[in-house]
Amino acid sequence: MSDFEPKIVAFFCNWCTYGAADLAGVSRLDYPPNFRVVRLPCTGRLNPKYILEAFKRGADGVWVSGCHPGDCHYIAGNYHARRKFVLLHHMLETLGVEPGRLHFSWISSAEAIKFQEVARDVVEKVRACGPNESFRKAELGLAEVA
Repeated sequence: MSDFEPKIVAFFCNWCTYGAADLAGVSRLDYPPNFRVVRLPCTGRLNPKYILEAFKRGADGVWVSGCHPGDCHYIAGNYHARRKFVLLHHMLETLGVEPGRLHFSWISSAEAIKFQEVARDVVEKVRACGPNESFRKAELGLAEVA
C-alpha cells in the first residue's frame, strides 16, 4: 500500500483555484502530480453527477475548489456549491465511500502556497483511504440485483 499513488479528479474554478494552480506551477512550487484538473467557470455550476461519475470511473478521490465565500466572480456560485457539497458528502457516506475521498476548499488565485499545502493534504488523505473499491462494490451489488 505504501507505493499506492491515488488518482484524483480536481474540479477547479477558473477564476480562483485554477489561477492558484497556475501560479504555483509558474512559481515552481512542488506539489503532487496526482490530479487531473477539470477547469470550470464556477464551482456553483458543478453537477454532482460529475463527481459520482469520477468515482464510478475509478478515481480514488475528488477535490472541488473555488473562490472564497463572498468573492465569487458569479456572485453566489460558491454558496450554491457549498450546499451541494454538504448533501453529496452525506450521500457518499451512505453509499459507503469514505469521507476522506471527497474534498472541498476555497483558494483564491493569489494563494499559490495555500494551493500547494491543500494539494499535499488532499493526496495524503486520499492515499490513507487506499484504492477506491467501495464505490465499485456498491455499483456491482446493484447490478447483480437487477
